[in-house]
Amino acid sequence: MNRFIFLLILLVSSSFSWAQTGLSVSPPRLYFESSNGQSNTQKVVVTNVSTENTLDLSVSLGDWEYDIKGENMMVEAETLPTSCVSWITLKKEETYFSLKPGEKKEIEVTLTSPSIKNDTLSVHTAMLYVSQMNPIDDIDHKGTNIKVSVRSGIKVFHKFLGQSVRKLEIHNVAFQKEKKNILLSFENAGNIWTDGKIFIDLLNTQTGEKTTLPTNVFYTMPGNKREIEFQLPTDLKANSKYLATILIDYGDENNIEMAELKFTYE
Repeated sequence: MNRFIFLLILLVSSSFSWAQTGLSVSPPRLYFESSNGQSNTQKVVVTNVSTENTLDLSVSLGDWEYDIKGENMMVEAETLPTSCVSWITLKKEETYFSLKPGEKKEIEVTLTSPSIKNDTLSVHTAMLYVSQMNPIDDIDHKGTNIKVSVRSGIKVFHKFLGQSVRKLEIHNVAFQKEKKNILLSFENAGNIWTDGKIFIDLLNTQTGEKTTLPTNVFYTMPGNKREIEFQLPTDLKANSKYLATILIDYGDENNIEMAELKFTYE
């Protein structure tokens, strides 16, 4: 007899499907910008992409933040200083509903910023969850009976009207000899969420040979400090001197953060 287990799949993405159950939520992010006391409404489309099963769904709110590595950290609603959960309202009939296979539903998300700010933060966030309440019987690739339930999360961003300042500052670049990688530390010193790409080129100063590391995509919020480790290729020449050039492109036409690091690869 096959072993029976319960499997809950948690997602923070726009869509997910598993054999006989599937959920699509679009868009994956909502961006609000308003003055004090102003209300704005945006729509989220929830689709049951399953061809067989009806999904019973609930909509709830929570908080989230990035850790120093850039990973998503989900916590209970109204526990973070940046939370705007209390500013968000949903229609009662859109917090619990069912979708037949292939059916979709629009959810209205209204955000009303406070008339009087109670903090000095320029950006606030929340997470909107769409969760399946009726787990579906399925079988995994090993033939084990499982129950599958899916949850999708939409990130909510809010900023107050005013000038947006995008600014990243590199704090440190170091070669970690034991790990054979490059550690980059930087901070979002602006007042708006900022994402971008990091490019690293290596130059063997003895042979002139160039190596390009895989591009890294990152996301940050104001005040975020980030530490990213870039694994070096295993075919670098031992006992050779290298110059690493690091470029951070974050969408500002006038500014690109740059740093250089000299190190000996042993």
